[in-house]
Order: sequence, then C-alpha cells, then structure tokens
Amino acid sequence: MRWTNFLHIYQPPTQKEIWVRRIAEESYRKVFSGLLKIPRARLSLNISGVLCELLERFGGQDVLDSINKLLKNGNIEITGSAKYHAFLPLLPENEIKRQIILNEEVLNKYFGKHWKKRGFFSPEMAYSHKIAKVAHELGYKWIIIDELGFPPDQKISRDKIYKIKGLDDFYVFFRERNLSFIILSAQVGTVPVILKYLGSRLEKDEYVVTAMDGETFGHHRPGLETLLFDLLEERKIEPMMISDLVEKFSGREVVEPLDSTWAVTKKDIASRLPFSRWKSPDNIIHHHQWQLTDLAVEAANRLPQSSRTRRLLDEALHSDQYWWASAKPWWSLEMMERGAFELKSVVLESSAATDIEKQKAEELYKDIIYTGFQWQRSGLVDEMSRQEDEEIIEMMEEKEKLFITRAEYGKMIKTLTEQMRLAAESQEYHRAAMIKDRIRELEEEMKKTKI
Repeated sequence: MRWTNFLHIYQPPTQKEIWVRRIAEESYRKVFSGLLKIPRARLSLNISGVLCELLERFGGQDVLDSINKLLKNGNIEITGSAKYHAFLPLLPENEIKRQIILNEEVLNKYFGKHWKKRGFFSPEMAYSHKIAKVAHELGYKWIIIDELGFPPDQKISRDKIYKIKGLDDFYVFFRERNLSFIILSAQVGTVPVILKYLGSRLEKDEYVVTAMDGETFGHHRPGLETLLFDLLEERKIEPMMISDLVEKFSGREVVEPLDSTWAVTKKDIASRLPFSRWKSPDNIIHHHQWQLTDLAVEAANRLPQSSRTRRLLDEALHSDQYWWASAKPWWSLEMMERGAFELKSVVLESSAATDIEKQKAEELYKDIIYTGFQWQRSGLVDEMSRQEDEEIIEMMEEKEKLFITRAEYGKMIKTLTEQMRLAAESQEYHRAAMIKDRIRELEEEMKKTKI
C-alpha cells in the first residue's frame, strides 16, 4: 500500500512574533529536522508564502533551510496556494489569480529551482470548479480536496486516479478524512494501531491520502511528531508524494467534484451549504464581513496593482476572520475585529473610495464588533457551539472503532514521559506542561480500557 501524507502549515500575516517562534520550535523545527533523518520519507507540503516571510523575519531561517534540503533530496514536494490564505471560492477570479501568483513569487524566492509547479492546495481545502479551472490555467497538474467532495453517485476506488471533467489532464486527489482524523486527534500513538485500522488494505495495490495541519505534530499535540516519523519508517507502508501517484497508478476516471472544504459535513453537503463556516446565510456577522470584503475589493481595485492599498487588501483577505465568526464551534472576537479592521483600513486608505463608501466601511466594522459582543453577552455563541457538530461526531465515531489496549496506551505514555523529561531538561517548560496534559488525557483513556 502507498501512503501519501499532505501537511499544511500556515500562520496569519498578523501573527505575533512570540507565536511564530513558539510554533517553529514546537513543531516546524522538529518535523523538518526529523524528516531529514529518514531517507525514505516522502510527503507533500503546503507552506503559505506569508509563513515563509514570517519565518525569515522571526528566527526561522533554519526551518526554511531544512525544507530546501528536503526538496533537493526529493523527500517532499511543495504545492501552490494562496499567499495570504484567502478563502478562494468566494472571491472574484482576478483576486484568486493574484493570491496564487503572489504565493508563487515567494516560493521561487525561498526555494528557487527546487520548487516545481505541480500540485495545488486551496486554503481550507476549499473547492469549487472555479478554483480548479484557475489552477489548471496557471499550469498546475492536480488539486487535493476532501473525500466528501467525491460525487455521491459514484464509488471511489483507491487504485484509480481521478480527472476533473472539462479540464484536460488535471487530476483531483481525495483526502481520506477518517484516517486523517485518527492521526490528527492524537488518540493513536503507536504504528500497530494504525496498521490494525488499515487491515487488509496493506496488502492491496492501492493508495491512501491523508491530510492535516502540520502544526498538529508537536504544537497542538506534543510528541505526535514521533508517530509521523514511525509511520514513514514502517516497511508495510510505502510513503509517496501525491505527484508520484499519477505515474504509479494507470487507471483513470472522470469526475465532477462537489463544492467542499476539509471542515465540510454531510449535513452541509445535503443542505448545499459547503462553505457555511465561512459564509452562512443564517449568520449576520458573516453577512457584514462579506459586505465589507466586497467593499474593500472594489475600493482597492480602482488603484494601481502596486499601490499600498492594494497590498493591504492582499493581506486582509485571510480566511481566519470568517471562520472565527462561525461559532461552529469556533469563536474569537479578537480575530473578527482584527480582520474587520484590516478590511476597513483598505477602504479608508483608498484614494479612489468615496466618502459614502468610507462611511459604510466604518458602519460595517462597528456592526461586526457590536453584533459579536451582543452574541457573546447573550449566550448565543455558547448555544450555537453546543449544537451538534457533525465533524466532531465523525471523529469520535472513528475513535470508537479503534481498539487500543492498555499496553498500547502504556507505550504512548512512556514515549511522552521521556519527551517531557527532555523538554524540562532543555528548559522548554511550556512544552513540558503541554506534554504533561497530554499524558493525563491518555491516562484517563487507559482507565476506561479493560484489556
């Protein structure tokens, strides 16, 4: 069996220096230096252009150097994307192209001849045919999306390569969400449990595609980077990059993928609301945010493409602000305010914006903040967050399918205990505390296991 793992790493353009340095230390540095020690390692990576710049600015040049070495050695490939992590399906085509081209400029700057234009990752794994069409026109060969984007009237085969209807030789790869959830949930800490889950698939001539945030390894889940390394060294699995699959598997089939994201749920698909966490018809804050976004886009595009206002818009289009206004269950007034302020600033600084447009931008900014506070004070956010979240339910259901013995839990705890000791000796007290919390969680899980 061939395994292709896709990692996405990103930080917003407004991320604070302390967090860039911390995440680099807890995750990026450990992951990429660790991969350099595994000659057979193969994976596909998306590193956003803005993160490259943040790493250079805040002491992460060694991380970029490690990525360059991995590229040169053929261990990884880097996909194209949107530089500032914009939510592409809801933007005009000219904005989509601009974000992608800006990202290409950064990748060429930092990785030069080692970077080749092959795969494409749309931020939030957000797919629409418009995105595939633009990526194809710009010279990309494939795109990765979630398996819930696979047409429901067809059966997915993991020994075939799928082509998108209407786009010559442009391929689409579907992430297996259950296995991805299992890995990123950090409920699995040993390779044997993964192998048990895969079962007879290990003997078949097929492939599995997993995809997740790279920060999961070491930052969100201290110690989980060892699972990544162990999987890459497991001889029952052949690690590959996504681009390698095109050559390895000859079977082809044409599909018309559904609009989707990697946070989409079956309920979203059935309701034809695949982007509801970024633009829900029932969310008045989203409505205000996108009104302000459209206003900023119009104001900036009346000016030369090299203007300061135009560059402000590029950064202001990051997807985080809409996600954190969804209350499904994610919520952050700080992220909403920051995003609204950036978009408002684009309009106010645009010499081509009218006084009426500037006044409207101010009003929308206030509406976003006021409504957010009102939702929070009234308890509406808590109520919305308590509603069933299908994605979380799916993750829990998959966890229940796994049978993890007390011995396997013990191995996880032993590994993490050693990592906690090393972190403490290195005076990485924050990391040691995070690992300790993870050990406590595993000990609670182990108590529920009888065998």
